[in-house]
Amino acid sequence: MSKAKTNAIRMLDTKKIPYKVYTYEPHGGKIDGVSVAENLGKDPHCVFKTLVVQSGTKQLYVFVIPVASELDLKKAAKVAGEKKVEMLPVNELQKWTGYVRGGCSPIGMKKHYPVFIDKQALNCHEIIVSGGKIGVQIELSPADLQKVVNAKIEDLVKGA
Repeated sequence: MSKAKTNAIRMLDTKKIPYKVYTYEPHGGKIDGVSVAENLGKDPHCVFKTLVVQSGTKQLYVFVIPVASELDLKKAAKVAGEKKVEMLPVNELQKWTGYVRGGCSPIGMKKHYPVFIDKQALNCHEIIVSGGKIGVQIELSPADLQKVVNAKIEDLVKGA
């Protein structure tokens, strides 16, 4: 597998965090997390997507949740200490994070934003997150991800 050197991969190398890279071709342009999990032959419960939200004051927060789950914006606001948060418009994602939709990694964004990982990550020995580019995924332990992005583990999804 080729190692596409993304910001996320460079940061993991710099911090000497062990990881594994997976590359794939998105079939039919499918870049949603469940399709990615299927493409990699991985359990969707251990493949996570990165979502960026903003508060009313335009403060950004990053949430890492299982691909088949939906972020509960009320829970997200509460753990972020905000009254309300909403999804960052897709057309603003690259401007603020350096990443595009379908290739947004919680690791190596342009700026460090508060990061929250759903508690379901603790049920997985390793989790998979975007490697910072469409077609690149990184597998690492939840503890290593938490350490590298200084994240908090919280209950973040609907129905959990």
